Amino acid sequence: MSVSQIAIALNRFGLGTRPGDAAPDDPRGWLEEQIVRYQPGSPLLASVPTSVAVAADIRDYREEQRLMRMQGMAKPTPMPAATMAAANPAPPAAATMAGPPAMQPPTTAATTVRPEMQEARQAARRLAKDDYATLAAARANLALASDTPFAERLVHFWSNHFAVSADKLELVGLAGTLEMEAIRPNVMGRFSDMLFAVERHPAMLLYLDQSVSIGPGSPLGQRLAARGKAKAGLNENLAREIMELHTLGVRTGYTQADVTEFARAMTGWTVSGIGGGPGGRFSDPLTPGGFMFVDQVHEPGPRHILGKTYAAGGRTQAEAVLSDLSVHPATARHLATKLARHFIADAPPPSAVSRLETAFLRSGGDLPTVYRALIASPEAWATQPAKFKTPWEWSVSAWRALGTRTVQPGAVQGLLDQLGQPMWKPGQPIGYDDTAPSWAGPDAILRRVEAAQRFAAAAPAGTDARALAAQMFPGMLSPATAQALQRAESPNQAIALLLVSPEMMRR
Repeated sequence: MSVSQIAIALNRFGLGTRPGDAAPDDPRGWLEEQIVRYQPGSPLLASVPTSVAVAADIRDYREEQRLMRMQGMAKPTPMPAATMAAANPAPPAAATMAGPPAMQPPTTAATTVRPEMQEARQAARRLAKDDYATLAAARANLALASDTPFAERLVHFWSNHFAVSADKLELVGLAGTLEMEAIRPNVMGRFSDMLFAVERHPAMLLYLDQSVSIGPGSPLGQRLAARGKAKAGLNENLAREIMELHTLGVRTGYTQADVTEFARAMTGWTVSGIGGGPGGRFSDPLTPGGFMFVDQVHEPGPRHILGKTYAAGGRTQAEAVLSDLSVHPATARHLATKLARHFIADAPPPSAVSRLETAFLRSGGDLPTVYRALIASPEAWATQPAKFKTPWEWSVSAWRALGTRTVQPGAVQGLLDQLGQPMWKPGQPIGYDDTAPSWAGPDAILRRVEAAQRFAAAAPAGTDARALAAQMFPGMLSPATAQALQRAESPNQAIALLLVSPEMMRR
């Protein structure tokens, strides 16, 4: 066994080592053992918000808004004359003469305010941000405390694969619950189990607007059409992203007609009590935010998708499509490519992709079988680091290296915002990019240097960067890095240099 293999297991597969951790005698066996030893539950999760709790707060806020409108509490309140004048100052005469009417300052919207509704919305946003911060800190603390870091990295990988973005009010508090409730419990199961859990989770249903999708031929769709509600209808966002991002991958033979048919099959899948869709009309008061199938919204009839006919069957129709997509050969190739890209190289070796693809297909999508094939891939053990750490990966490995066991919510958010990778906020369904060009620019490196200096200033007294480096990168520390640490002017400077060394930046 080479000592460099220990460093690869710790850093490429894991999240970095911690002071006092014993180096694994058998790096590959250590990784395989984590597949069996991983426990999705943790005391750290006992007090984090659940999707039901978050959804209940959103439901209560929506109900409060509704009552305000009904009771007339939110009627427009005239602004005082002085306030109105300040909000709408008279433009200079020249500007008044030259500018077209459309360019003049608006008056209607600025002359009225709805203070009660604004206050309620601000309170709802504060509550959602608190939930987000609590979940973000829990994620970081799980990573810092984990003795199964390979399994933890897999949780992060799948969370980014099934990305949602905490941008809308409903998603701020729910984005983190998707990882805790749908990804974490299923990371060592079958891919189909994870897929079903994700696509029925309120965060995904709301993020990709499935909650408002209505079959045009459904009973509700026909009633709305009769009333002239042209905007209420089929939404294809979730169906498209399931095919393009979650399963088959782009340019794998499906057509726009397949997407539309799948979207029709999925009508009726919604969220109870929140989101402004059918779930709000047909909600279950006991489980706000829970998955619901509403037959009155479902598009009737058989569906024809990827050359196969799916009989009419309500909720089971889309489930049958999802089940087939979960084990489709294109899905196997897509997931194998992404796993190889994440763990091996930005340009995934075709031999490794083929090995993972075969493991997926032969096992029917059993994820532990695929992980074992990844561990057995010789390409994953190349001594030359080929991956550049994302801000999240770098932050976690820095915290672990310095022996940090817990971090506060504000610290997690502040650091990741500074480094350009806000947690659960990729801004797009494809998630954060997993290749070096997105993270290795000069400005991004400068931000890490600044963060490394703060890490070093907060490091435990007596931390020896040279001893720490030997533990973190056994057999892989370059002479240049060793010399830089030796010549550092102070212990803090040595720690900062170690945290921005090539060995620390790459894995």
